[in-house]
Amino acid sequence: MRRTGRTVITLIPASLLMMLLAPVSTIAVSDRYFDSAGVQIHYIEEGTGAPVVLVHGFLGSVESYVRPGVFGELAKRYRVIALDLRGHGKSGKPHDAREYEREMGLDIVRLLNHLAIDRAHVIGYSLGALIVAQLARTSPDRFQSVTLGGAARVDSWSDEDEERAMTEALEMERGSLRHILRRLAPANGPEPTDEQIQQASAQTLAGQDTAALAAVLRSEHQFFQSPAEVRAIRVPTLALVGSNDPYLKDFQKLKEAMPQLKLLVIDGASHATAPSRPDFIQAIMRFLRDPSSAQ
Repeated sequence: MRRTGRTVITLIPASLLMMLLAPVSTIAVSDRYFDSAGVQIHYIEEGTGAPVVLVHGFLGSVESYVRPGVFGELAKRYRVIALDLRGHGKSGKPHDAREYEREMGLDIVRLLNHLAIDRAHVIGYSLGALIVAQLARTSPDRFQSVTLGGAARVDSWSDEDEERAMTEALEMERGSLRHILRRLAPANGPEPTDEQIQQASAQTLAGQDTAALAAVLRSEHQFFQSPAEVRAIRVPTLALVGSNDPYLKDFQKLKEAMPQLKLLVIDGASHATAPSRPDFIQAIMRFLRDPSSAQ
């Protein structure tokens, strides 16, 4: 796979591919909803104990954590809440990029308010990790710990980033994930063929609101943070990334800017497969028992 000298993090569909690749786990939960500044947000809840909020990636849903068994395993020890980000799953789907931006993170804070939860552990993967990282800086008093999986962004927004985001948004509106899927390919694997891209795009986007998803892509600039901003994060933070994830270098860059970060590289895992690995959930369980171990 040909790559440029600059590694780029995008809002990649890891969560959807997690669902396709991971063994299926089922759990009976009731759909719940609340109004978040005029947008209906869907969530599920199970278990008792300290609250843990799960935030999925681009193109995912609460099923991104249910199907690989992460939701069920955590619910054995914790009060686990997973939400569908706006634009995804059973949540509302605005078509204006301004309805995403900071609002995606604020939905999580409003969910805590709705449930009368003062502080919670929060886990984000891919796009979810970018949102969670932002919250760790802007609302640190609401979180006992932060876990970032599969995505980290320590950089400034550039013309190149703007062009890429607009290209991917236009492709999304046409029903294609060409650029996103090429960037998603494991670092040690081949670039997907045109036929594979067409098949994956059709399967992944079936039933999705592509106008809403394009609006999410157009809001991506909000998730960039400077080294100084991430360095200021004081919430205990764990980072998880596969050794074959093309964005491993971004986590190494995050570690440089945030020395207190606990970084775990999952050997042999890609961006799509890391969350279904036993060592992924095991690392989270260890961290939740003692978040201070990340300091």
